[in-house]
Amino acid sequence: MSVSLKQMQYALAVARSGHFGRAAEACAVSQPALSQQILALEGLCGAPLFDRLRSGVRPTPLGREFIALAQRVVESAEAVETLILGHAGQPDRPIRFGLIPTVAPYLLPEIFPALTAGLPGLDFTVSENRTDALLAGLADGSLDVALIGTAAPSDGPRLVSRPLFDDPFVLATSREETTTAPVSLSSLDPDRILLLDEGHCFRDQTIAACRLDSDPAGRTFAATSLSTIVEFVANGQGVTLLPRIALRKEANNPRIAIHDLLSPGAGRHLSLVWRAATPFGKTFDKMAELIGRSGNAPGD
Repeated sequence: MSVSLKQMQYALAVARSGHFGRAAEACAVSQPALSQQILALEGLCGAPLFDRLRSGVRPTPLGREFIALAQRVVESAEAVETLILGHAGQPDRPIRFGLIPTVAPYLLPEIFPALTAGLPGLDFTVSENRTDALLAGLADGSLDVALIGTAAPSDGPRLVSRPLFDDPFVLATSREETTTAPVSLSSLDPDRILLLDEGHCFRDQTIAACRLDSDPAGRTFAATSLSTIVEFVANGQGVTLLPRIALRKEANNPRIAIHDLLSPGAGRHLSLVWRAATPFGKTFDKMAELIGRSGNAPGD
């Protein structure tokens, strides 16, 4: 029995997510099915590829070697498939589209109708993940295109980055607080600024904009979503920055007040990125055009 491409893809998903359940979800299979394939793969290797820990899963030394080789094999297989699919100029399978969590719930309602209308005949599978995971997905071929809010890295595979639009930040406070707009970022109490948990690029952007300690170890609050932070702000437990595209959803709470920032303020630049080697570049350019046109005004 030989190692299958599917087993290698499953192993890469486990290595990326550090969790069998999340890997199974990403691969659209049941966890028992994925675990069975990983066990069969480890049987072929004669040793475990992953250490099963209480905190998650991590590759063994043998696993790290296997993952490095498997990634190259999977990338080559993806390149062959992409070449075949792209011979007619556009894919005949769904485009695998990833977005960061501080964009997906706010922008998808705006852009998805435009994408389906502007690219008839194409289907999309949409996933939400942090920037590093999206870039890893582009690198290993599990994603075709990603929408991110930070600059694409210079290391790894060569990426094409198309700017979409600027997304300025605003300040959210409790309605009970007295705040005079526009608000200077330097006037904010650092101890009252609520942040997303580690790994979110929006957290890093907030820390940079407010000139906070880059490793705020004393902070006991870290939320997984902007909606959670807004609830704490509404209860008077702090303040936070919000991207303007989030206002249509997050500013509906009557206990929240939104304030513009004093110039130069802060913000981020949203971009669509994909691998330079893809044959679907024209399709992704069209996606960028449609997203930029339809998503440029949410929250206004």
